[in-house]
Amino acid sequence: MKPEKLIEILGTASKLKENTRHSWLANGRRESVAEHCWRLSLFAYFIKDEFKDADIDRVIKMCMFHDMGEIFTGDIPSFYKTKSDEKSENELLFKWVSSLPSAYREELTDIFNEIQENKTIEARLFNALDKLEAAISHNEADLDTWIPLEYTLNPEYGYEQCLFSPYLRELKEKVKQDSLDKIKKENK
Repeated sequence: MKPEKLIEILGTASKLKENTRHSWLANGRRESVAEHCWRLSLFAYFIKDEFKDADIDRVIKMCMFHDMGEIFTGDIPSFYKTKSDEKSENELLFKWVSSLPSAYREELTDIFNEIQENKTIEARLFNALDKLEAAISHNEADLDTWIPLEYTLNPEYGYEQCLFSPYLRELKEKVKQDSLDKIKKENK
C-alpha cells in the first residue's frame, strides 16, 4: 500500500478516537468509539482458551472494525438506532470500504457481511462480546451517567446473544449481578 493511502486510512480511522459513545468511563469522561473497539479486541483475545473452535484472530478483526461506520455517523446508542440509521451507516461504511485496496476491501467486506449474517461461531461470539463489553462499561461508570431505561436494560443487555455458550451465559450472569449490585448499592 502506498504511504499516502495508508496515512489517509489512518486519518479517517482517527475519527473513532474523537467520536464518543453513550458510555462513560469510571473517571467521568465519555468513552470514545476507539476505546470501545480496543477493549473489545482485548476481551476477545483473553477468552480465546474458552473458544478453541473459533478463529479468534478473525473475532479480533471484527472487534477492531465493527464500528468503523461510526466514523461517518457518530455513535447512536442501540436503544435509539433505527433501521434507517443502520442503513445509512452501512451505506457510508461500504462506500469507504470500496475505496480501500482490493485485498483489504475484500476482507473487510467479508467481515462486515459475516457480522451482519451472524451465522458463524466467530460472528456470534463477536456479537455477544460487543454487548457484554458495553454492559461492563456501564457497570464501571457512575450510576448517575445512566439514563432511566438503563436500570432495566443493562442487567439484561446481551442476554440473548450469550445463549449459545455456557461460558458466555456464566459471564453474562456475573455482569448482570454486577449491574444489580450497583443499582442496589446506589439506592441505599
